Amino acid sequence: MLARRALLRNGALGLGSIALGSLLAQDGLGAPVSPRTAEAGKMPAFPGPVPGSPPHSAPRAKRVIYLFQSGAPSQLDLFDHKPGLADRRAEDLPASIRMGQRLTGMTSRQETFPVAPSRFRFAQHGRSGAWVSELLPHTAGVADELCFVRSMHTEAINHDPAVTFFQTGAQLAGRPSIGSWLSYGLGTENQDLPAFVVMVSQGSGNPNDQPLYDRLWGSGFLPTRYQGVRLRAGAEPVLYLSDPEGMDREGRRRFLDDLRRLNELKLGEVGDPEIGTRISQYELAYRMQASVPELTDLSREPDHVVDRYGPDARKPGTFAANCLLARRMAERGVRFVQLFHRGWDQHANLPKQIEGQCRDVDQPAAALIADLKQRGLLDDTLVVWGGEFGRTVYCQGALTAENYGRDHHPRCFTVWLAGGGVRAGHTHGETDDYSYNVVRDPVHVHDLHATLLHLLGLEHTRLTYRYQGRDFRLTDVHGTVVSGLKG
Repeated sequence: MLARRALLRNGALGLGSIALGSLLAQDGLGAPVSPRTAEAGKMPAFPGPVPGSPPHSAPRAKRVIYLFQSGAPSQLDLFDHKPGLADRRAEDLPASIRMGQRLTGMTSRQETFPVAPSRFRFAQHGRSGAWVSELLPHTAGVADELCFVRSMHTEAINHDPAVTFFQTGAQLAGRPSIGSWLSYGLGTENQDLPAFVVMVSQGSGNPNDQPLYDRLWGSGFLPTRYQGVRLRAGAEPVLYLSDPEGMDREGRRRFLDDLRRLNELKLGEVGDPEIGTRISQYELAYRMQASVPELTDLSREPDHVVDRYGPDARKPGTFAANCLLARRMAERGVRFVQLFHRGWDQHANLPKQIEGQCRDVDQPAAALIADLKQRGLLDDTLVVWGGEFGRTVYCQGALTAENYGRDHHPRCFTVWLAGGGVRAGHTHGETDDYSYNVVRDPVHVHDLHATLLHLLGLEHTRLTYRYQGRDFRLTDVHGTVVSGLKG
């Protein structure tokens, strides 16, 4: 019913809202709100939670801290102990194990696939007896708090589609990210901070690792208010949040009041819900001008707490500093905090590179678990650690006495979970003697997503959004809650 000129004009407004949303988007309306009330003039398929109550079932977790290890950590060198491989070193991987499974273009033309046992020692830890590599001594110290899922598998074999699949439930870009789905389904607990915050750190293992894109924390076809807000290191943690020179707090308030009235007039004229998003995001940005500096100021943290996270905890932008900030966000009710740590793509020189990566993440991740537990937050905070797929048992390139590399491997890998209703001190699933195939209790990416949503009180088949005539969800048309992961 719109004229062509009006359509183009309104489309331009929508693009502006998307740009703003990528920086500032979140709910910011206080107590948990229903998506039904958030979408002016729409009736989403998801019935929406009642404010202050769980949407589908009693939740075990209220929030998520997702420690995403981008590049794919080697399960063989960290968690999936295969002592029998020592006697098979340099042997060609049996065809009965490979079973004609697809390979990447990086190793598909290799004449042989020599078995490369891990160079690192493993030991059992805690009452649970979990096997953990010597590379992760601090993680081993909290093993009884963790649930290791050794039977993860995925569909994508290359980084970009695999990372996208883990974040959105689809290999092709354009779907809402998991943090956006949670913001949409559960709303926010803090009206002064975004519901979904993202931080990115560069690992010391592989500085030329795969890039990460803003769309990985985007809202897709959900309203842009549900996009993640990236928190950066430095003097300006959120871009364009500070006032321009010459504008004080009172002047900013008057400006926003006038701008709100103009936007409300346009909203009444065209009914575009993105205008409503723009109004709420300006208000959230105004509140964040006070809340974000307080959040990122670590000067009031006791030295013994900061030291617990390791020597890099005082360096802004490091994984250690981001883990400490994640705990502070959990205290303040941020619904979904995602830490991306790059550098895990070890196609060559794995022994040296993985040592650096583990130094980056081991102590901070373990400190986060201990810190949350000490403060009584671990029970209702769900922590996830893992990458987009695993690594091959066979060596990519030349195998030497001191060096080897590993290619991508989607058929089996390990992630760990903690807190938020998961089964602590448990190892789920099993792989074959080569860590090449899952032989017991497989867990697909859709299954993991379904289980995470279940622990948050959301039924994955009911958390839907209608777009282009179809009801979409994070798990698409798949996924089963894995009861063995629940405590």
